[in-house]
Amino acid sequence: MTTYTALPIPPATLAELRRTDDAGRPCVPFAAGEETAGSPLRCCLRGARAGERIALVSYAPLRRWAAETGARPGAYDEQGPVFVHAEGCAGPAARPDSYPFDRSGALRTLRRYDAGGRIVGGRLLEIPQEPGEGFDKALAEAFAEPDVVLVHVRAVEYGCFQFEVRRPVA
Repeated sequence: MTTYTALPIPPATLAELRRTDDAGRPCVPFAAGEETAGSPLRCCLRGARAGERIALVSYAPLRRWAAETGARPGAYDEQGPVFVHAEGCAGPAARPDSYPFDRSGALRTLRRYDAGGRIVGGRLLEIPQEPGEGFDKALAEAFAEPDVVLVHVRAVEYGCFQFEVRRPVA
C-alpha cells in the first residue's frame, strides 16, 4: 500500500486535452502499436495496451495547478508530451497497491514546488527493488520541507511528467 496519493490528470482537464492540448493543437488519436504499448497513460496511471486508442498531447501540469490555486510560477511553467486515452476511461484504481510506473532501476526526479509555483528543490530517485518504500521515503523527505506543497514526479530519460503528489491534508 502506498503512503502518498499519485494523482492522474483530472477528468475535466482530460476532456479539454482531448479536444485541444495545452500547446493549442488538436488531439490526434491513434491505436497503440508495438512501439507505444506500455507507454505511461496519465489518465489512469498504467501502461497503454496494444490496440487501445490513445493520444499524445501537450500538458502543462504546473500551469493548470497554478490556475486552481492562484500561484504564479512564471518561468517555471512548462509543458510537455503525455499519453492519455483518446476517449474517457475509468481512471486509476481506487487505492493502488503501488506507485505508477515504478519499474525497479528506472530513474525519476521528484521536483518540489512551493505555494507560489516556484521550484524549491528536487531529488533524483533510482527506483529500488522495493519501489513503494523508495517513493515513500523520497516523498516524506520532500514534504518534510514546510514550503513544499506539490511534487511532480518525472522520468529522467525524457523529462516526461509521470504524476503529481500534493501535500497531504492533516
